[in-house]
Amino acid sequence: MGWKAMIDPEHKLPISKQTKILQINRSSMYYKPRPVPKADLWLMHRIDELHLNYPFAGSRMLRDMLRQHAT
Repeated sequence: MGWKAMIDPEHKLPISKQTKILQINRSSMYYKPRPVPKADLWLMHRIDELHLNYPFAGSRMLRDMLRQHAT
């Protein structure tokens, strides 16, 4: 059970007061996660793979490796 289940929009206490009591941001109540595009998932997987194979590589080296494989 997440904290969102603890917020009751029908309760007499406004959502702003409920979130204040729970010490969470009110805006997070209205956030709806979006699915991650397949291209982004592939890129994240490829970066993870490169980082595991070359743990000494920094962000610039990883960027260059990604560019080499893209061409």
